[in-house]
Amino acid sequence: MRSAIYLWFTERVMRLITAHKILISSAVVFFTFFALWELRNYSNSGESWAVFRSLLYLLVSLGFGIYLKNLKHWYK
Repeated sequence: MRSAIYLWFTERVMRLITAHKILISSAVVFFTFFALWELRNYSNSGESWAVFRSLLYLLVSLGFGIYLKNLKHWYK
């Protein structure tokens, strides 16, 4: 009985690297969306800080994307 429960549990547990990839992917999507939202704020208000924030969020998104792309090279 115990071995059956152990097998059921270990087959369904996500590997840590998979969870990490999911979280980083969601961060890329979030920061990309947030950058577009800030660009929309700039077009509505004309506030120059909105452009700065948008560029900052795009850079963060790009950084996370590059990290995600290179993740398989670092953790084999």
